[in-house]
Amino acid sequence: MPEGVPIEFDGVTKRFGSVAAVSDFSATILPGRVTGFLGPNGAGKTTSLRMLLGLVAPTSGRATIGGRSYAEIERPFATVGAALEAASFHPGRSARDHLRVYAQASSIDARRVDTVLDAVGLTPYAKRRVSGYSLGMRQRLGLATALLGDPGVLVLDEPINGLDPEGIKWIRTFLRSLADEGRTILVSSHLLSEVQQTVDEVLIIAKGRLVHTGPLASLESHAVHQVVVDSPTRPALADALTAAGMEPVPADDGLIVTGAEPDQVGAVAFAARVQLSVLYRRKAASELEDSFLALVGEEGSL
Repeated sequence: MPEGVPIEFDGVTKRFGSVAAVSDFSATILPGRVTGFLGPNGAGKTTSLRMLLGLVAPTSGRATIGGRSYAEIERPFATVGAALEAASFHPGRSARDHLRVYAQASSIDARRVDTVLDAVGLTPYAKRRVSGYSLGMRQRLGLATALLGDPGVLVLDEPINGLDPEGIKWIRTFLRSLADEGRTILVSSHLLSEVQQTVDEVLIIAKGRLVHTGPLASLESHAVHQVVVDSPTRPALADALTAAGMEPVPADDGLIVTGAEPDQVGAVAFAARVQLSVLYRRKAASELEDSFLALVGEEGSL
C-alpha cells in the first residue's frame, strides 16, 4: 500500500520582477485526508504547486514532500503524482500509448497502464487519439498519468474543471478512496462549491498570501448568518423588521436579514401581526461560500 507523506511549504515566496506571485506561504498538508487548495484565478495556487514540483524555483523559502525537495526524491513518479495541465498530451497518441511512454521513461511496470486506465474509466477509449478527447476525458487521462507510479502523494490542479455531473461525483468518490488508503491528496480549485463535498481541510490563498487554513467546518466561524423571510404583505414585513433594528434586503425569494436567527425574525413578524409565507435560515453551503468570498475579497468573483 502506498504511504502518504506530509507536504510542507515553509515561508515560500516567488517574485517575478517586482511582482510577488506568492508571499511567505507556510502550510502543512497531511496524509489520510483530502486538502483543498482554494483561491481565485491568479491568487498564486498554480505557482505554489509548480514550486512544490520543482518546475519553478522559489525566490525564498522551501517546499518539500516528505522532508525532501522534489529534485531530491529518488523515484519521484513513485512518490508523487501530479496533474497540472489537462491539455499537455501529444494529440496524435492514444491514451494507452501516452501512458506507455511515461511508464517506460520512469521504469514503471507496463502492466500499470491498463490498471490506471481502468481506474479512471478510460479503458473503452484507450485506443482513441487524445486529440478527440473532451476536456473531461483529458482530466481523467491526467489523473491516470499521475497514478501511474502508484504514488503516496497526489497533487492535482483544478481536476474537476470540465467534468460533467457524473464525472464530478466519480472523482469525489475516487479521491476520498485514495485518501482513505493513507495517501496525501492536495487538490486546487478556484471554487469552493467544486470541492466542498470532497475536502477535509482547506488552505485559502488570496493575492499570493495564505488567508485561512483549517478543517472545512472552520469556515463556518467566518460565516454571517442570514435568514430568508417573506410575506404576502412584504412592505409591512420590511417596515416591521426595520423598526426592530434589522436591515432587510430585497431578494428574488424574499427579504434577506443578516445576523439574525429565524426565531428572532419570526417574533418580530408575530408582534407586528404580519403573516409569513417564507422563513428559513440559509443553507450552510451558501454560508460557507459567502465565508470563502469574504476571505478572498473581490477576487472571488473571478
